[in-house]
Amino acid sequence: MNALKNGAVSTLIVWENLEIKRLQIKNTHTDADHVLLVTPEEAKKASLCRDEETVVELDIVDSVPFVEWIVDNYKNFGTKLAFVTDRSQEGNQFCKGFGGLGGLMRYCLELESFEQAEPTKFDDSDEDFM
Repeated sequence: MNALKNGAVSTLIVWENLEIKRLQIKNTHTDADHVLLVTPEEAKKASLCRDEETVVELDIVDSVPFVEWIVDNYKNFGTKLAFVTDRSQEGNQFCKGFGGLGGLMRYCLELESFEQAEPTKFDDSDEDFM
């Protein structure tokens, strides 16, 4: 997401059945907003609605499937949007290897230099990679 926010993604590639949800969470005490990308199972966890530092209840301001959100907002990032299906061998490998979300970079970007501003929760194991 950092590469997308910085305009480094020329084409964003998204699996048409990606089940990631985009949650916008607000701390009512500090008025701080956070955006999380979570799986449907992770979205059900009560720990997402509680600030770890202050143990304050957090409000979910917006909960929308990432695919719907990116269709409405991809132009704001200066990128093109391409959908892929898992019905072909290449599409299936993309979905399993990249989790259904990837991009063609416009220029080189050192992602390690960015601090993770928003926690993204993806299964990053290589167990099912072909």
